[in-house]
Amino acid sequence: MDYRIILAASARTDLRDIVRYISLDNPDAALRFGRFLVSRAKLLAQSPEVGRMVPEFEDPLMREIIVRSYRVVYRVNHSQHLVEVIRFWHAARDVPKIDM
Repeated sequence: MDYRIILAASARTDLRDIVRYISLDNPDAALRFGRFLVSRAKLLAQSPEVGRMVPEFEDPLMREIIVRSYRVVYRVNHSQHLVEVIRFWHAARDVPKIDM
């Protein structure tokens, strides 16, 4: 059974900011890249454990996948078959800010 994927408010804000920033140079590429990030996050529905544990946190349920230069940080809830994408975070930035 696939896990349900939800985007936290912080992830939706990140996505909006990423698309807005890229669109300053290329609006079409910005939309494509935003969709690409979401499509990669949706793959977690079939394999939520594919990502590594986020090194800065010591929480085995907090994981991340790397998509180009972005960290897709998410939390797995096995009992509810749920993956909550928490942040789309550029890897060049400091430690992702996570609301617990």
